[in-house]
Amino acid sequence: MLLKRIAHVAGVLLLLPLVVTCNRPQSLLEEVQRQGELRMLTRNAATTYYEGPNGLTGLEYELAKGFADELGVRLKVLTASNVSEVLERLALGEAHFAAAGLTVTEPRQIWARFTPPYHTITEQLVYRLGNPRPNDLGDLQGLLEVVAQSSHLDRLHNLKQQYPSLNWIENTQLESEELLTLVSERLIDYTVADSSEVALNRRYYPELRVAFDISEPQSLAWAFPKFQDPSLYNAATAYFDKIKASGRLAQLLEQTYGHVQEFDYVGTRMYMRHVQQRLPKYRELFEEHAAKNGLDWRLLAAVAYQESHWNPKAVSPTGVRGMMMLTQATARQLGIEKRTDPTQSVAGGALYIRQLLSRVPERIELPDRLWLALAAYNVGFGHLEDARIITQKRGGNPDRWGDVKENLPLLRKKAWYKSTKHGYARGNEALTYVENIRSYYDILVWLTDQERTAPPQAPGMLTVATPAL
Repeated sequence: MLLKRIAHVAGVLLLLPLVVTCNRPQSLLEEVQRQGELRMLTRNAATTYYEGPNGLTGLEYELAKGFADELGVRLKVLTASNVSEVLERLALGEAHFAAAGLTVTEPRQIWARFTPPYHTITEQLVYRLGNPRPNDLGDLQGLLEVVAQSSHLDRLHNLKQQYPSLNWIENTQLESEELLTLVSERLIDYTVADSSEVALNRRYYPELRVAFDISEPQSLAWAFPKFQDPSLYNAATAYFDKIKASGRLAQLLEQTYGHVQEFDYVGTRMYMRHVQQRLPKYRELFEEHAAKNGLDWRLLAAVAYQESHWNPKAVSPTGVRGMMMLTQATARQLGIEKRTDPTQSVAGGALYIRQLLSRVPERIELPDRLWLALAAYNVGFGHLEDARIITQKRGGNPDRWGDVKENLPLLRKKAWYKSTKHGYARGNEALTYVENIRSYYDILVWLTDQERTAPPQAPGMLTVATPAL
């Protein structure tokens, strides 16, 4: 029904270019630049567009903002409650394009032009830990609920020929992320979601499990109505070619998904338990010293958890100790007398993070600058610089965390570390260290967002955009 409505609207709008004067009409690209505004339709979701600690963010938003900047215009974001509404409003001409995590499908290509893909996902059947894992779609024992008018629904219709007993409920009100929540809360038994959405959300709902993929890899791309002239679409295509070649696209994908690929169920459950049992005792301490050093307290807390699991008496075999696991030399440099005192340890750790941030070149933008500083917290600033030099030698960008993290493990290999200034280092541990902190931080942001009573941030506080919504 939706596709019929879209086809009808698109057919009518295709006639509009015939109603012009004898003068050459402006192309759509020229019109956008004349008006100074680019209109995007999207969804409010962790994988697309949301308000983070630093303001508006999300993969689709960052990509679209870059496109608007390329054109020299401002970006106007229009949000829809679900994919069905995105497609219908785009067909009605309310926006120039849709950037909403849209899968490229044959029915959609009838009326829409899709840009080159910017990401690839698979569609996955999701259930909850504790329930029987189905072997295939003919083995479902319970309620399967999916987003109405989604590509997931199209997939299920095709698969029903192979599994005649397959049935489902179409939800016209909720998005995939909300259906994942219902699975976690045992309100429904199964849903279908994109692999990218599952990867982000299982950190907040660690009982979610993937039974199996129900599709081959699928492309995500922007959609432009075919009733428009192709000038703006062509500009978008050129834009994607440019950011792929420059590495900007890879940087944004790493920023969104780079730290969520490896999922540790036991570790996540333990973290959630410690958030409830240990964090309340130290939260004010993190808030106080984060504010003094211009940091987000949730980031400082995430570092402390990675270091000690919020245990002020923690001691490592190498002699570092306390909540922030400071070495004796670093503690002396920071003026910390008792490393196992939580107040002194957190104060010293916050100051040390701030000092490391000041040593990372200012030209490096957030969040890369922060992740590089945290890697230095773990492996030492000299070893971080060695890894950045190796990155540059191998053709990567030493100012991007996504490139540097691929080369940190090389500090363990003699073929590489023998030519560095500071020699051998356990760079692979620094990589895991930073990626864990990113996930702990995301979860804390998500939890405090649920509270709706998060304390106000101090002016100039350093925060990092997170897909935790």
